[in-house]
Amino acid sequence: MTTGVRRRMGVDERRQQLIGVALELFSHRSPDDVSIDEIAAAAGISRPLVYHYFPGKQSLYEAALRRAADELAGRFVEPHQGPLSARLLRVMGRFFDFVDEHGPGFSALMRGGPAVGSSTANAMIDEVRNAAYLQILAHLRVQQPPARLELVVRSWVSLAESTALIWLDGRRIPRGELELQLVHDFAALAAVSAAYDQEMAAILLRMLAEEPADGPFGELVSRLSALLPAVPAPRAG
Repeated sequence: MTTGVRRRMGVDERRQQLIGVALELFSHRSPDDVSIDEIAAAAGISRPLVYHYFPGKQSLYEAALRRAADELAGRFVEPHQGPLSARLLRVMGRFFDFVDEHGPGFSALMRGGPAVGSSTANAMIDEVRNAAYLQILAHLRVQQPPARLELVVRSWVSLAESTALIWLDGRRIPRGELELQLVHDFAALAAVSAAYDQEMAAILLRMLAEEPADGPFGELVSRLSALLPAVPAPRAG
């Protein structure tokens, strides 16, 4: 049985509540469209009390951004077990779960939202990208990446980000297909780089040696093999 008495929150607990409320609102609408009054109403407190914990919407937005960035970075954490392609596919599934659940918030996180020009917001975005980059290197068991591998991994992280942003605009391609395509994109980027560099070739061959024929990378090989008969032969120079 409830007593009808509202429990008084401590400072940290109230701050965390406001961050959660703000993140929920920012996840469904552009932060520019969310007012302090709405945040206060959703939290069940007065507007002045919001300002008691945060000096303004910008600081509350950055606190919500911090929580979102930490959560998003955590989506790239995956046990180092099984074939790399299967691991990447699970990572992409969790990544798109976040994108799907927090569409406007994800866009604001990656595009800056009302914090355009904010060094704090930009630093958080870079942290997410770097966390993803380091996770992929760990999966590849590479501590000192050669220049071409760094280019491949950072390009792929950027590709996943831009693909998600484009997908949010209408969701015109089935999500599962995009998740698999991004895993294939990683293999394709690595393969092209391997054609130019022996060190990358060794990394690619080691990666593929651990892949089952019926895994995501094996499916890519099958798809490309089916296209080869239709590819016209290069013209003689």
